[in-house]
Amino acid sequence: MIDRTVTTQIDPDLCTGCGECVRVCPSRTITMAADKAVVSGDRSLSCGHCAAVCPADAVSVTAIDENLSRFITFPTENSWLPHGEFDTAGLVRLMRSRRSCRNYLSRPIDRAVLEDLVKIGITAPSGTNSQKWTFTILPTRSAVMEVSLRVAGFYRHMNQLARKAWLRRLLKLAGKADLDHYYREYYASVKEALEEWEKTGGDPLFHGAPAAILVGSGPGASCPMEDALLATQNILLGAHSMGLGTCLIGFAVAAMKNDPSIARFMNIPENEKMYSVIALGYPDETYQRMAGRKRIAPRFFDGSKK
Repeated sequence: MIDRTVTTQIDPDLCTGCGECVRVCPSRTITMAADKAVVSGDRSLSCGHCAAVCPADAVSVTAIDENLSRFITFPTENSWLPHGEFDTAGLVRLMRSRRSCRNYLSRPIDRAVLEDLVKIGITAPSGTNSQKWTFTILPTRSAVMEVSLRVAGFYRHMNQLARKAWLRRLLKLAGKADLDHYYREYYASVKEALEEWEKTGGDPLFHGAPAAILVGSGPGASCPMEDALLATQNILLGAHSMGLGTCLIGFAVAAMKNDPSIARFMNIPENEKMYSVIALGYPDETYQRMAGRKRIAPRFFDGSKK
């Protein structure tokens, strides 16, 4: 259940009665009384809109941790950026320049950088401002490899099951075609990757990344997957701007979904669900130009025609 406790406070001596906090409050936590804003509601999203919009700095929301807006590895500007006042071309260049990195230097990532990336992640929106996302940081290459070995163990077991044609047919007849789909789509590539791992000691899963961030959600969020993936995109873009390469490891997400022991190994609570695993490291690759995208045809709906 999402905590909707009201922690909004208004200083009546500073309040000018402009009513802006009332206008932007999504929960109707604040109303006007005797030309002053007052806290009258019994629930709040703790979104901070009221404090952010107040021209007199009369409003505060104590549920908000201001430390999460302070970054360790780079200076920040705390003044609000008005709509339309950012370089759109620069933003698009950052987005287009981010590529999935599969070649990393062995250079470790400072823990402060990883902590700042999580703070960048939580600047994303979340459904009903639930902010139920969770972040598990693997800060060292050895930690990444310990998790990688357990993920590999899951796929080794999956391949053992998938190679049994009689089992695939039986499950398919029972309306459970997942194993048959796995065999057709992934068995051969997973088999090749596992063999390469055993022969060369390479890392076909995390690609040699020296760190990783796992993004999940605890119970109670209204849109847990969407929240986690929005935070993930923020981390991907923030990492690129900080000189890091990233790669989403979908095989690790699928393994954790089907094998709870992997999450238990990392002391992740059973009621959390994992939605993305981000490999991180200083890239050992340089691109010369942007890559494009496949053709897409957007659809417009102009309203019903009568």
